[in-house]
Amino acid sequence: MVGRDFLRYFCAFIILVSVGLLALKLQLTNPITPDTNRLRPVWVPIRRWPPVGADPLSGFVGFGTKSSRPVDAQTVPFPYFRDPEYENGSGLDPKICITTTTSAGLEQIVPWIFYHKFVGISNFFLFGEGQAASPEVYNALNSIPGVILINRTQELVKQQSSSRIWNEPWLTPFFNKPCTYELFVRQTLNMESAIVMARNAGMDWIIHIDTDELMHPAGTREYSVRKLLSAVPRDVDTVIFPNYESAVEREDVKEPFTEVTMFKKNLNHLPGESYLANSKEAYHGNPYYFLTYGNGKSAARVQDYLRPSGAHRWDNYMKTPMEIESNQAAVLHYTYAKFSDLTSRRNRCGCEPTAQGTDKCFMLDFDKNAFLIASKGTEEEMLKWYREHVVWADKEVNEDLLDKGILTRIYTPKHIIQDLRKSGYFTSFMTPAEETVRSTSSVDKLNY
Repeated sequence: MVGRDFLRYFCAFIILVSVGLLALKLQLTNPITPDTNRLRPVWVPIRRWPPVGADPLSGFVGFGTKSSRPVDAQTVPFPYFRDPEYENGSGLDPKICITTTTSAGLEQIVPWIFYHKFVGISNFFLFGEGQAASPEVYNALNSIPGVILINRTQELVKQQSSSRIWNEPWLTPFFNKPCTYELFVRQTLNMESAIVMARNAGMDWIIHIDTDELMHPAGTREYSVRKLLSAVPRDVDTVIFPNYESAVEREDVKEPFTEVTMFKKNLNHLPGESYLANSKEAYHGNPYYFLTYGNGKSAARVQDYLRPSGAHRWDNYMKTPMEIESNQAAVLHYTYAKFSDLTSRRNRCGCEPTAQGTDKCFMLDFDKNAFLIASKGTEEEMLKWYREHVVWADKEVNEDLLDKGILTRIYTPKHIIQDLRKSGYFTSFMTPAEETVRSTSSVDKLNY
């Protein structure tokens, strides 16, 4: 009797081990999982339970101590460049571009550009506002191979006001509203312009992310967005990348890309039981799981009838795009990662600091609350609020959530940017450029 029980348990153990090894093999060879339910609310991501246990960076040799946590918690050095054509992106396949609307300065945009060049992005179509539209920034960024910075001139406004998407009913409700609503409209119009530029430049894929976000191509041995998208089946039109949100551990962060290494994982990348059992700690005293958005960003094939569907998605005028979602790669969102982000956002929006005023200006509750405290609070009150709602200072809670996989350590972007900085790639672009702005407007390249 005992022998039969032992045999039964032994067989069950062998079956479990076999299934586990098969799951590991599938995850290592196919880092992208089809999205079987595309029709979902914009702000609520589909819950998806990916296989666990694979090493997303197994092709690299890490340094530091071993850990029982996910492998992206290991430290990975990147002291080299992969392609001889790194500067101009020639010969890359597929050719990938990023478009963004930004008001940031060179100290943020230059590392952002070169990091993404490193992970396989060849071209950048940037729409400059505020500081990014200054002559110095304009000249510096346009001198980087593969980068086109377009200022919001009257010519561009005129072109966009006669574009196809301008008259679409889904965008109309966002018109004539200030701050984030106005930004949403400009982002959408700029994405439409960028599609034209991407086609003219022979791009295969286009991605829209902000300059406080980094692509994190986990699941590829070379840590490459290009390798990731080259493995996408030909019938797929769009790849969704869930977002991870920065979890800052200090209030004095100055350079988020190199100082922030802890992130809150997207619900789509979490086992359901982990989230449900730790939701109180994961919310960190806030009304929602993430401070800002939670529906990720996406890459789209550049093809006929492609159009933006807001800042997070792409669509097509003639068909329902085939979408898949990455179960390892993500977008890292460094949101409110600096204490100064409170006041800078306040200064960009001339809204009345009341509940009614913030409703007219902001889509997200956290942005509303941040604007109110930045508008009405003292410096001490702002810092107290920032510590309570943004900073993860409790090391015991952090360790617990790291062990349970809700938080994760990601060091790779930090080391890439640090190594690029040491190599001198940023230096020549961080100094003020010529005072004379180029006479040839980049808007001419839209060719509507």
